[in-house]
Amino acid sequence: MLMLEYKTITKIAGPLVFVELENASYAELVKIELENGETRTGRILEVSKDKAVVQVFEGTIESNLKAKVMPTGKGVELGVSLDMLGCVFDGLGNPISGKIIPEEKHDINGRPINPTARHNPADFIETGISGIDVMNTLVRGQKLPIFSGAGLPHNRLAMQIARQAAIPGKEESFAVVFGAIGITYEEAEYFANSLRKTGAIEHSVLFLNLANDPAVERVITPRMALTAAEYLAYDHDMHVLVILTDMTNYCESLKEISAARREIPGRRAYPPYMYTDLATIYERAGRIKGRKGSITQIPILTMPEDDITHPIPDLTGYITEGQIVFSRTLHSKHVYPPFDILKCLSRLAHLGVGEGKTREDHSKVSKKLYSSYAKGVELRELVSVIGEAALTPDDRKYLNMAKRFEKEFLGQKEDERREVGDSLGIAWDLFSELPGEELEDLKKYAEKYGKQDE
Repeated sequence: MLMLEYKTITKIAGPLVFVELENASYAELVKIELENGETRTGRILEVSKDKAVVQVFEGTIESNLKAKVMPTGKGVELGVSLDMLGCVFDGLGNPISGKIIPEEKHDINGRPINPTARHNPADFIETGISGIDVMNTLVRGQKLPIFSGAGLPHNRLAMQIARQAAIPGKEESFAVVFGAIGITYEEAEYFANSLRKTGAIEHSVLFLNLANDPAVERVITPRMALTAAEYLAYDHDMHVLVILTDMTNYCESLKEISAARREIPGRRAYPPYMYTDLATIYERAGRIKGRKGSITQIPILTMPEDDITHPIPDLTGYITEGQIVFSRTLHSKHVYPPFDILKCLSRLAHLGVGEGKTREDHSKVSKKLYSSYAKGVELRELVSVIGEAALTPDDRKYLNMAKRFEKEFLGQKEDERREVGDSLGIAWDLFSELPGEELEDLKKYAEKYGKQDE
């Protein structure tokens, strides 16, 4: 196919090129040939009559006003095949390690899904982490974000989930697609080496966008990862867990591009369409009627200044089905993973627990853990005002239970994988701290599950 060449660049602003084009399409891929012969790639961000704004992936092209712009007539694509499993790619989908011979090419913007074709998320995904599996259960097809903060161990948790996640008791194909956005070289090495050492790389696909890569590439990386996930899930009937970190870096790139386009800013200078843009990523999770595969998402973001009302976590919370929130206080107590369990929520947990899925006592145990820990935390705050001497014997039991909950139930090692039955067993052991009358609603399960752990 003959590509038309245009020498009609009118303006260059950072990574954006303003050019006069005929019959250009939104999101169309273009080739840019610089005056020195170098070739760059870009994507059309905006079209208005015969003018277009092109986003250059490989960074700025400085004063190349005489560069040639060549529309390709297609969108940005990713070459896909089963050979992707075990491979590491850069943020633009170019292989870094491993070989891949693409079977086909897919547009990274995904395939539109008819809402009536969606299946409800269902079936338990076991991460091996008690605070998630018991208290905030993850189910297939769900999008469950992790809200962290600078310096907290969200990357370590992401890797632990990537290594350990599985569908218990079922012979089904499972894969992990990991998209890292704006990370350091050391973090990239940690992610890749961690999966290689444990052998988890064999059922994983990594996309690594480094901090020194052009910021505009970051808007591509999560879409590359999700395109690979859709291929594995819907073309090869695999159950795919997609982990995206750090979505805050993605949103900062959106802000940077918006500022370069001189758009009217929204909250805290982020573009007003950030909600819609994030939805185009998060809503690619789910299950489709007639397809065996599924896509489950765990996006991870660092809250600026630990502010959960900041636009990034705020908008993410509107689109997704719950959140896992990190606690800086628990991190300072050396609790890993440091979940602020009273702020955590999985809105679809009820679809993945119970008899035939996890265990018959799961739902009741989870609720009792939550209420007992909440009471212990409340008493801990009261002690700081009136002193422990003013507490009743029963109050002290709740106080001790809360302490053990953080240390023994939430706390676990990075290489420790707990099956859901093991986590529930720890919970029953903690219940031995509580007054007997508090366990009346668990009486029917106590003989079967409680006594065996005494």
